[in-house]
Amino acid sequence: MTNKKLNKDIKPLKRFGQNYLVDKNILGKIANEINPLENEWIVEIGPGQGALTRFLYERTKNIIAVEIDKRVVENLSSELSKIKILNEDFLELNLTEISKQVGSKLRIVGNIPYNLTSPILFKLFHNLESINDTVLMVQNEVALRMTGKKGTKDYGILAVVLNYFAKVDLCFKVSPNVFYPKPNVNSAIVHLHFNKSLTDVEFNALFIRTVKACFGNRRKTLKNSLNNSIFGRLDFTDCGIDLSLRAEQLDLNEFIQLTQFIREKKLESGE
Repeated sequence: MTNKKLNKDIKPLKRFGQNYLVDKNILGKIANEINPLENEWIVEIGPGQGALTRFLYERTKNIIAVEIDKRVVENLSSELSKIKILNEDFLELNLTEISKQVGSKLRIVGNIPYNLTSPILFKLFHNLESINDTVLMVQNEVALRMTGKKGTKDYGILAVVLNYFAKVDLCFKVSPNVFYPKPNVNSAIVHLHFNKSLTDVEFNALFIRTVKACFGNRRKTLKNSLNNSIFGRLDFTDCGIDLSLRAEQLDLNEFIQLTQFIREKKLESGE
């Protein structure tokens, strides 16, 4: 099953951000990190020619492969007949409906288009109730931003929001040499273990908006950033946060505190 070679007649398309992973050792390491149980449901983003899919197929047939490139769908369907293949854009997928259909939370995996990393991650945040965890190949530079610590240049919206929603494991780096064609950047595998207790959907959405507002003018103080944001009309005098600081100087609990303050102010005003 895993010895099938890449069909080089099917050229990777730039518009889909395709770089096919061809190294079997790396594919095996990713499959081991995912380590699917037979009763779990895997949603694979962009299986391409099915390199990782075949490794997962040896462990479970509960795979939903979401592939926007219709050129590879027929071959995947004929070779891996027991999985479900959706010729769709993952960003348009109704994850809640799929989770209901299969009767369990989903595990999201994939070698994703690097230009779509942020949209894909924020889609996962907004569908938290339907997802258990996710294992993704991302650009190494993005992986560093995902795990950035307070006060560093890598600490920003992505690090704060991820730290709120999940425990992030930076599993291992991946060389450009294991792809066809070779990308110009190093890659990394990240494993996100989502926080199951975050059931307040409205607060979660407000938290994201709050963090984005705070980092809206990264080099400016929180006071200036918030005044120039969608929360500009609110009075933050009694928020309990030093507004002379910059966003990169706040820790997760302080962002949560600020979100709670904004929610209370909105409730007071009847919004």
